[in-house]
Amino acid sequence: MNKVGFFRSIQLKFIIIFIFLLLVAFQVIGSYFSTQLESELRKNFEESVKDRVDLLNYNLEQAFEKERTEDSQELSLQQEVQNIVSDVPTEDITNLQVINAQYRVMGTNDYSNQQNIGKRTTKDLVLQVLRFGEGTEDTKWNQQTENIVFVKTEPIYDAEENVVGAIYLETSLEGVNEQVQNINGIFLRGALLAITVSAFIGILVARTITKPILEMRRQAQTMAKGDFTQKVNVYGSDEIGQLAVSFNDLNERLKHSQATTEEERRKLSSVLSNMSDGVIATNRSGAVTLMNDAAAKLIGMSPEDVQGKFLLDVLQLEERVVDITELQDSGSMIIDFSDEDGFFLIRANFSTVSDYEDDITGFITVISDVTEQEKVEKERREFVSNVSHELRTPLTTLRSYLEALTDGAWQDKEIAPKFLGVTQNETERMIRMVNDLLQLSKMDNKNYGLHKEKVEFIAYFHQIIDRFEMNVTEKITLKRELSSGKYNVWLDPDKMTQVLDNIISNAIKYSPNGGTIRFKVEREKYSLLVSVQDEGLGISYDKVHKIFERFYRADKARTRKLGGTGLGLAIAKELVEAHHGKIWAESKEGKGTTILFTLPLMNQKRRDTT
Repeated sequence: MNKVGFFRSIQLKFIIIFIFLLLVAFQVIGSYFSTQLESELRKNFEESVKDRVDLLNYNLEQAFEKERTEDSQELSLQQEVQNIVSDVPTEDITNLQVINAQYRVMGTNDYSNQQNIGKRTTKDLVLQVLRFGEGTEDTKWNQQTENIVFVKTEPIYDAEENVVGAIYLETSLEGVNEQVQNINGIFLRGALLAITVSAFIGILVARTITKPILEMRRQAQTMAKGDFTQKVNVYGSDEIGQLAVSFNDLNERLKHSQATTEEERRKLSSVLSNMSDGVIATNRSGAVTLMNDAAAKLIGMSPEDVQGKFLLDVLQLEERVVDITELQDSGSMIIDFSDEDGFFLIRANFSTVSDYEDDITGFITVISDVTEQEKVEKERREFVSNVSHELRTPLTTLRSYLEALTDGAWQDKEIAPKFLGVTQNETERMIRMVNDLLQLSKMDNKNYGLHKEKVEFIAYFHQIIDRFEMNVTEKITLKRELSSGKYNVWLDPDKMTQVLDNIISNAIKYSPNGGTIRFKVEREKYSLLVSVQDEGLGISYDKVHKIFERFYRADKARTRKLGGTGLGLAIAKELVEAHHGKIWAESKEGKGTTILFTLPLMNQKRRDTT
């Protein structure tokens, strides 16, 4: 993993967030402080101006009330007003005028505008005060001084509360603004200092947070290399500390899990290495991922050579199987690896590996050498074929001869018919056996063609059961538990009828009086599951898998008594497998037997016109 730079690290993000929050706090506090400070300073300034105006107003009222005569040596009203105005300090007051009731200026502190004394004023605020007798206050921009001024007008009353004049005052707020700016400057410098200190503290705090995280990152990189011996330091009991504890616990669990996995891997490797059967594992696309030495010896290729190759190519199945997914339906098959050096056959059993959602993630193929077994089986099949052909002609002649004798008149009318009847029955059984043998021989030699067509299986199955129901004894009940759906299969109706006839005939043959035979059809993912269940004596567990072998009889004495040949289920097995299905039996002694087989539902992969 690449090292994270400082400008992309969480440490810088912590510092930026810390400073940002501090800036927001300072902005809020500064704005509130500056606003309140300016408001308070202006309030104090305006109160000070009002006090001075009140004092000035008192002196002017005294001057306006004083009586004067033409012979008097006293100052005139205008001179006295001017003297009072001149005594007012002018450091803040930029313009002070006293106006009489006739709107004429009586005095002013602006010595540059002394020519305005005696002239009428046109200021609206002054006119308003003289007319309505109410003082006003306002703040405005003075274009001459280019600053903000506080304007106040105050009426002057005589003893009878009549307005005899007005005071017009303009005072500059520049001093107040300078004070606010100076204080804001001090506050800004303090804020910058605080931010600098906070940034340094933020770096330290961020390091205390990111240090355990960096250690966990380094530990994760170490764990990725397979080293679980180190642990992360725990610096506290806060969330970061709890995370470090959890990380160490995870490290221990992964260490234990890896040890368990390694142990299981070694066991599996030992099992695969010492197996006599070959094992080939592939992924879901069919590429070989694993092969043991036994499989390498059987197919004559090293595990390194087949790694990544397609399974169908390795097993030479390109012509027999087009799609790798068809292997899950084939179950097992014999693969001919014969060459000029000799006869060599391998049996391959296929199974799928699925995840928890039942999706196929790979295939497991187990291969074994069955050359000798196939040789023995081939010899046995050839023997059966030869015997069948040799026996068919004489047995047919014997049957014809005995039938002729049965139709004739024998000397002993009591014994002869019985003898002839037994002979005829045995002859019929032998002929059926020969016919079955011939049929099996044809299927073994791959000379057995199927004439498949599209068949709706539920309706077809009902027809088969109806035929047996018409002939079965009333002491046996045929119970149907068939689905109401419609399922199309691709099959040879004649051959499938033979399969069902053999299975149902056996069920009826071995069912006790009062017994029930149940017929079921269930849909699976890609196929139909058909079952026929009887309530007969059943078959022991160690024998149930043998009932599909040729000439095998679970109860030989009873089978002979009932006329069985031991080939019916063997024929059924061959025919079901010819339809790409599977057939098996489930049985318990004393609880009956169930014969089950599957047929693939119609789809593009399973359609076969052969």
